[in-house]
Amino acid sequence: MTAVQSAARSPVAPRPYRLDRSRFAPENRRRLSAPGLRTFLAIADLWGLDETQRLLVLGYPPRSTFHKWAKTVREHGEITLDADVLTRISAVLGIHQALGVLHGSEREGMAWLRAPHGAIVFGGRPPLDLVTSGTQDGLMTVRRFLDAARGGLYMEPVEALDQNARPYTDEDLIIS
Repeated sequence: MTAVQSAARSPVAPRPYRLDRSRFAPENRRRLSAPGLRTFLAIADLWGLDETQRLLVLGYPPRSTFHKWAKTVREHGEITLDADVLTRISAVLGIHQALGVLHGSEREGMAWLRAPHGAIVFGGRPPLDLVTSGTQDGLMTVRRFLDAARGGLYMEPVEALDQNARPYTDEDLIIS
């Protein structure tokens, strides 16, 4: 068998994963929009976000549009948000959930969100600054950071443990 014949018989690599387009269909977005926005508004209240911060988190829709959406969903009416706004709301829901998992109380979670943070992605600023930066990337950065923390990939430095830490050497390795 030649190399060309062998290559022709080898299994084809699977295509990269692609999102199902129906996910963005108007009927799916309509189904998710009102409950998603109601939940966002409740979290924004808990976090103490002012109107400007809420608008920034949602991608800065016109103020009148935001108030129309809020009024409609509070009265249990239907709206259809675009995929960008729904993605932003989803990020906020994920951040809120992760704060609940990682912290013993809502107060501790809020303190983490509002306190300056030493992780490189925050640059010494509070994570809430990224959340309310107006960019989807800022929201997703905080969400991914918290998801990584939930998975054990990051832990803030603990001075009491780290001050006497020394790097491992070859003598520390035991191979059996």
